Amino acid sequence: MLLITSIIAAFLTIIFVKLSFAVIGLRRKNRVGLGSGGNEDLERAIRAQGNFAEYVPCGLILIACLELNGAPWWFVAIPGATLIIGRLIHAKGMNVPPPDFSKRVLGMMFTFGTLITLVILNLGWAVYKPFF
Repeated sequence: MLLITSIIAAFLTIIFVKLSFAVIGLRRKNRVGLGSGGNEDLERAIRAQGNFAEYVPCGLILIACLELNGAPWWFVAIPGATLIIGRLIHAKGMNVPPPDFSKRVLGMMFTFGTLITLVILNLGWAVYKPFF
């Protein structure tokens, strides 16, 4: 069972749906069916959603791998929480005009830090777990 991964995925999906609704709302408001139509707010919303969709799947896969391979719950929960926090901070920085680069950078630092940590944890767990 992937109990921790399921909880993390649920929170991340809520964020993704919120980002998606923001894009849909701005498309309707600005009557733009495809692309951003040159609208800066819509472009920011599209990129916040797209950036989320680009990075979160790798994180979720690595989190699920840890849990499936029997890592302690906190090995799974802590990176999951930092991924959620990073994605929230990044989305907030993207969607506040003018874009808040400090929040975007902080959000990406959390995201990249989490992804790199998950790679290390997965490789370490795969190599050392058989010895325990």
